[in-house]
Amino acid sequence: SLAGIGAFLKNAWNKEPVILAACGIGLLGITLPLLSPFTKYTAMINQAVPFSYPVPVRDDGNMPDVPSHPSEPKGNNLEWLKNL
Repeated sequence: SLAGIGAFLKNAWNKEPVILAACGIGLLGITLPLLSPFTKYTAMINQAVPFSYPVPVRDDGNMPDVPSHPSEPKGNNLEWLKNL
């Protein structure tokens, strides 16, 4: 009953165009983020960025996961983020 929906929308547009436009914008606002390609990149960036930033610690020689220098490349490779 696509014709029935079309008739309803035409009738609603003739009677209340502002309400119909507001509903259309609202539906667009809900569906557009789901269809956007940026949603994927946003999820990837949020996963790569740490929740809490590291505090400098003094290396006691028994900390393999702590880089000895701040510029030492440890952790996940974020080259994909530079190439976006």
